[in-house]
Amino acid sequence: MRPSPLSPEDQLDWLRLARAESVGPVTFVHLIARYGSASAALSALPALARRGGRGQAPRIPSLADAQAELSAGAAAGARLIAACDSGFPRALKALDAPPPVLWALGDATLLAREMVAVVGARVASAAGRRFARDLAAGLGEAGWVVASGMARGIDAAAHEGALPSGTVAVLAGGVDDVYPPENAGLYDVLRREGCIVSERPFGAGAKAADFPRRNRIISGLSRGVVVVEAELRSGSLITARLAGEQGREVFAVPGSPLDPRARGTNDLLRQGATLVEGPDDVLRVLAALPGVAEAEPAGSVHAGGRSARLDGTAPAADLDALHAILDNLLSPTPTPINALARDAGAPVSAVLAALTELALAGRVELAPGNMAIKL
Repeated sequence: MRPSPLSPEDQLDWLRLARAESVGPVTFVHLIARYGSASAALSALPALARRGGRGQAPRIPSLADAQAELSAGAAAGARLIAACDSGFPRALKALDAPPPVLWALGDATLLAREMVAVVGARVASAAGRRFARDLAAGLGEAGWVVASGMARGIDAAAHEGALPSGTVAVLAGGVDDVYPPENAGLYDVLRREGCIVSERPFGAGAKAADFPRRNRIISGLSRGVVVVEAELRSGSLITARLAGEQGREVFAVPGSPLDPRARGTNDLLRQGATLVEGPDDVLRVLAALPGVAEAEPAGSVHAGGRSARLDGTAPAADLDALHAILDNLLSPTPTPINALARDAGAPVSAVLAALTELALAGRVELAPGNMAIKL
């Protein structure tokens, strides 16, 4: 099924489900697959959470709440793009699982173009900032949109270098959350000449837990991620790790062993990242990659309909029995769902249904990569 636009009513339900308590991207995909529409999934949420062991129904935004978010975003000139919409970035749609919604502020046509990310240290050297700016400019001149996180340092320099050719900033807070505050001038330029995106609600402020999710979107939008400077505990290394897990190319700029900001990038090189001394090193690898597939990935999210439904879900009594079995099998270490199904002696569809109920009860986290984690 090709992507289809949501009706105004469906868009509200889609947004409500995306913002419902305990519903992350993976749980969202399973709910749409199981029930065929956001409306049907919303109706089932309270009972599913109770079956998973939750005493109180999860918080679900009201229609008024969803309409208020849509209205606030529209008043600011932002656009909400659902994962089932044709305007949703194809590279991001291929993730397991994509964010259910994205807010886009600025030139959303940039999201349809191929991207490469340039990220790095917030406390960057003057040489590192200059390199990032020149690298982004060179990549842009070759036709690539440059994605980054609008942080101070390397990120800001990358956006500045790519502004003439196209750049996308991914924020940890809502698209109206200017963070860090000293980048307010850059933010204003990006909303006029580039594009600002976020999966967070319009009006939400950035919190520490939001930055890894932002990094996942930066790498997910991109065919490759270039790290210019990074200490060993840098968030940029999280972006590089996520890029590797998502099948993206990882690039790193070497640096002096005497500079702590080079330790992370040098370590990436030890692990097999492509060494970068200029735009040509990146372009040579990217040119050899196949284009983004036109066919939908297996995990695509649809607007609804019978063809999107997951058949073969086990009866409620069987799922109740599975809860106890899975509770014993799960641990804080991510466990593949296929392995859980094998050890539980149950169909994968039934295990997914039981895990979804446990996730809605706040007992399990469904993670990308077909993993489950006990909370």
